[in-house]
Amino acid sequence: MQGASVQKIARVLKVLVSITFVCNLIALYLVPVAVMSNSHNLLGGIQSYLGGIFFPGEDDIVMAGICASVLSWIWVWKNAYDLMLALFLLFSGCCTAVVLWQGRRVLDTILRGEPFAAENAVSLRRAAVCAFLISGAALVRVIWSVCYYQSARPLTSYNALFVPIFAMAGLLCLIMSALFRQAAEMKAENDLTI
Repeated sequence: MQGASVQKIARVLKVLVSITFVCNLIALYLVPVAVMSNSHNLLGGIQSYLGGIFFPGEDDIVMAGICASVLSWIWVWKNAYDLMLALFLLFSGCCTAVVLWQGRRVLDTILRGEPFAAENAVSLRRAAVCAFLISGAALVRVIWSVCYYQSARPLTSYNALFVPIFAMAGLLCLIMSALFRQAAEMKAENDLTI
């Protein structure tokens, strides 16, 4: 009874993780658009871009918006701040995609009824590495911003908060990886005993 409810939850969670993964891939394509549209409000830049494509006005040309999104991959290289922001977001987005994919792999083993498979330990270790990479990239961006602005103000930004949050997430994934590895070894030993 309890195993069936866990699998139902895992099925729902897998759908949500899959949707998030697809949205992450779309957002990766739109990173330069967001950076070029409005460097102070990234989501506002994406919202205005998508609004122009899906709900064109009288003088809006959809194809021009699509071409601008392709050209934004070139234009983003012109300004040092925009380039650093775009590279940070692209790198973090790729690492996030890997973390989401590893989450899907763990959920697949739960749906198969094998939650203590050795592959879960490997997936969680990969997720930990990606979390540490995001933490490191955020630290590099904070240091770069402090040097660029010659001010301590970037230490109060969301990037400074990313450093400890993703470092802790990486440590948590490493602990979970070790627990899954140990559980898989115990299960294999127990299976051989029977």
